[in-house]
This record gives sequence, C-alpha cells and structure tokens, in this order.
Amino acid sequence: MAQCAYCKAETELYENGTPLCVGCARPRVVNPRAWSTESQIRSYLLQEVRLATDRVNAAADTLSVIISDIPGDMPHPDGTLRITQASLELSTARAEMMSAHRRLNDFLRHGVIPENPKAS
Repeated sequence: MAQCAYCKAETELYENGTPLCVGCARPRVVNPRAWSTESQIRSYLLQEVRLATDRVNAAADTLSVIISDIPGDMPHPDGTLRITQASLELSTARAEMMSAHRRLNDFLRHGVIPENPKAS
C-alpha cells in the first residue's frame, strides 16, 4: 500500500498518479496564503471553478422555474421584477464562472499564480 501524499496514511486511492487517502480526497478550501505547491494552487482553482459552476446551475434552475410559471398568479410588475432579478443573478454567476475559468487557464497555460480575489 502507498502512503497519502498529504497525511502519510496508508491508501490504495490515487488521484492523477498521486496516492491520496479518502480524508484528503474530500474537497477542501486551500488557504491562498499557504500555497506552497503547484497541486495546491491547481486544487484551489479547480474548486473555484466547481463552486462557480454550481452557482450558475442553481441560478439557471431558479430562472427556469420562474419562466415555467408564466402565466402565473403573480401581478405583472412583480413577475417582471422576479424575472429580471433572476436573470441578473444568472448573468453575474456566469461572469464569475468565466473569471474562475480564466484564472485556471492562465495558471495552466502560463504559470500565472493568481491573487486571492476576495482579498482585493
């Protein structure tokens, strides 16, 4: 049996050829200030992409539900406002997802180490 690359526990699980125990394989937030290896940076960026994609999917589902309710019992101005707000939320989530993809792409293609967007 191999040892986990992070905690040195015995494991049979591998991720991209690296031994990894079940505990360390769970998604975790990597503190950007503690980045010390390329794999930690990549994990952080991939996690950002996954979370952003989840937000886009949730916003798209919300908009779908609102649109499928047409014509509904909601008065005209309120219904229009709900659609506008859901559409804006979806647009914002998509922009954040594209930003996450761009940061990951910059790191993978050019080795650009991203700054923490929440710090700025």
